[in-house]
Amino acid sequence: MRRLVLNARQRIIRSAPTPRLTSDIIDTNMPDYHRIFLIKPSSLGDIVHTLPVVAALKSRWPAVHLTWLVKRQWADLIHRFDGVDRIWPVDSTVGGWLGQVGALRRERFDLVIDLQGLFRSGALAWLSGGPMRIGFANGREGSPWFYTHRVTVPSVEMHAVDRYLLVAAALGASSQDRPQFRFKDLGGDMAAIKDLSQRKGWSLEQPWVAMNVSARWPTKRWPLSSFAAVLDRMHQKCLGPVVVIGSADEQREVDQLRSMTTSPFVDLTGAVSLRLLPAFLSRAAVFITNDSGPMHVAAAVGTPVVALFGPTSERRTGPYGQGHTVLTQELACRPCLSRTCHNADHLACLTLIDPDRVVSAVQAILHK
Repeated sequence: MRRLVLNARQRIIRSAPTPRLTSDIIDTNMPDYHRIFLIKPSSLGDIVHTLPVVAALKSRWPAVHLTWLVKRQWADLIHRFDGVDRIWPVDSTVGGWLGQVGALRRERFDLVIDLQGLFRSGALAWLSGGPMRIGFANGREGSPWFYTHRVTVPSVEMHAVDRYLLVAAALGASSQDRPQFRFKDLGGDMAAIKDLSQRKGWSLEQPWVAMNVSARWPTKRWPLSSFAAVLDRMHQKCLGPVVVIGSADEQREVDQLRSMTTSPFVDLTGAVSLRLLPAFLSRAAVFITNDSGPMHVAAAVGTPVVALFGPTSERRTGPYGQGHTVLTQELACRPCLSRTCHNADHLACLTLIDPDRVVSAVQAILHK
């Protein structure tokens, strides 16, 4: 099966057109776009980083119809994004992607933007039939061969938000002000969050702290014992209440956290859906978190973040914007960008971050 997939990949690449390289605005005199197809299927943080591109495109072409292709598991969040006219959810399987080709071609897109930069996304951009296809020159797995225009990235150390905006700028949709993360009116979601707070026994009207103790990579997870120490010290200082969130799959970690502390916290594990996450985090005074998808949602809605970074680069994927605090332990091996730690002192880049630094950062934000 693997050989069949590889052979199919090679045949598609050989039949794809030769790409064109561009690093400047493509054509300021070209007609307005009417139908844009945006490919950014995953993951949570990367999807949030794409929001300013949507804002820039809609500012440049207010009447354009924008369709966003996303993995089905993340579609609920995009329902909360302003500027997206249609959400095109797909399953993760190869068949789930290829099964979309006929319907996509009938949409007659005049511009396709691939911000994922992988073989599958590049091939779908080409197969969609859009006459103009743009993506990054350093896209992986041969994806640039499917584009009519490629955008160079001047530095690998660029933040993902700024890197994605290079594509908008190449199209003549550069942002004049700071990047915009635009959400729809969250009034209905706020009512649901208020009801949740009443049922769980904490008030939205006083400052409260949100906390996320998990992350997709094991190497991104600050020790639970350190989170427990933060809870204890914050309780001693009367900072809180603290509300812990996470997916239902992370309940075991939160149960372990509770066993490590006698300090109270509100457990909302599995209770805050992806759709409600922007409204929920917008009401928090501060968010303590590992490098994770919810971290980027918090930054996008303007909530100050205190983030623990180990193997990943805060320059490339830290919380975007002002008012955030990223805590690291500088070592020669970080950032390694690896899901596996090869250091003799396992995960020292995280374990050596003192909980007192987190508490101090939270205090500084709460006392502003």
